[in-house]
Amino acid sequence: MIWIDAIDLIGTLVFAISGVLAGIEKKFDLVGAFILGLVTAVGGGTLRDMMIGATPVGWMTDLNYLYIILLALPLSYFFKNRILKLRRSMFLFDTIGIGLFTILGIQKTLGVGLSPEIALLMGAVSATFGGVIRDVLSNEIPLIFRKEIYASACLVGGLVFLILEYFFESSIFNMLIAMFVIMVIRYLAVRFHWSMQIRTAADFRDK
Repeated sequence: MIWIDAIDLIGTLVFAISGVLAGIEKKFDLVGAFILGLVTAVGGGTLRDMMIGATPVGWMTDLNYLYIILLALPLSYFFKNRILKLRRSMFLFDTIGIGLFTILGIQKTLGVGLSPEIALLMGAVSATFGGVIRDVLSNEIPLIFRKEIYASACLVGGLVFLILEYFFESSIFNMLIAMFVIMVIRYLAVRFHWSMQIRTAADFRDK
């Protein structure tokens, strides 16, 4: 559907921009920044497709993804300050993007005959592991390994999608509800500083 394709490409662009900006911050050259943008945008989907045996991977069969990632380069370099001022808009599209990528990852995994449990994991991989690869390459601790709620939002939303799919036949309705759940959890987690960090006895003593 057109709206799914549009959100998919916008999400890809936002992910790619975040990767390129990380490269700029780390003083990467043009090629390095492009690679960081590439792995951020399609790394999760690539890993998912390789793990479930769906090759060639999705972005290699549709050049629109490559063009979108290339577009992220000049946008990031020439409009860096303006983009940084649009953090709220970027956060919105990032959140919509992880919601959509989670559901698309689940659907693709189910489509090759794997179990719902594996599909749920692959949905989270699709949405988050591009950022993991970006952070590793830029020498940062990946976001999903820190206290911020990110992958867990994808898992909850993905589980909601699977439950709805079991009871209802309207995949579009199920997708929208699950994406909304992911977006709400992500927004509330950032807004109210929720975390899943395990506190030790030392942490309480420090307080």
